[in-house]
Amino acid sequence: MNIEQARFNMIEQQIRPWDVLDQDVLSLLAIVKRENFVPAAYRDIAFADLEVPLPRGQHMLAPRVEARVLQELAVKKHETVLEVGAGSGYMAALLAHRGQHVLTVEIDPELAELAKQNLAANGVTNAEVALGDGSRGWPAAGPYDVICVSGGLPVLPQDLLEQLKVGGRLAAFVGTAPVMKTQIITRIDDKQFRLADVFETYVEPLVNAVQPPRFKF
Repeated sequence: MNIEQARFNMIEQQIRPWDVLDQDVLSLLAIVKRENFVPAAYRDIAFADLEVPLPRGQHMLAPRVEARVLQELAVKKHETVLEVGAGSGYMAALLAHRGQHVLTVEIDPELAELAKQNLAANGVTNAEVALGDGSRGWPAAGPYDVICVSGGLPVLPQDLLEQLKVGGRLAAFVGTAPVMKTQIITRIDDKQFRLADVFETYVEPLVNAVQPPRFKF
């Protein structure tokens, strides 16, 4: 496989057509080597338009979804970022190239170790991996300028919103199968939030994701 050609094709044929036109984001996808974060067995499909399998039954998000979320969050150099669901560490690497510091929380020890190793091997020094349940956020290190939830949420917990600084943005895949809404929530002030539905997709729910209340009749 010609890796650079495959990367170019991914950017031009998958990502640009998905309204990812921010040149900084497109350039970053050429800099951060996605193939280095993909398990060796799946390296040949590192740039395919699909969710690459990870250990423990988990998956990387599709490249166009990662790129679009990155564009919508518009992370700035001085900002701190919380990611929920480290996976292979790839999204944390992308966020770290844009922000000041990234804390990525992973509930599965094998994936947490994988993300740690991948970030170190790729010279990402401003991202750290915490082992734990981030389904309600990680208040100990907050508040954050940006929160990126890299897994599905049937409902968006208020706890997560409260960990945003004023002016902060949160990206989450909210809802249930077959279709979830990718939402960007911006904190306007202490009590107000602005919500934007960006696109529809389906992402496997986080382990221990907060469930909607069940009605009893």
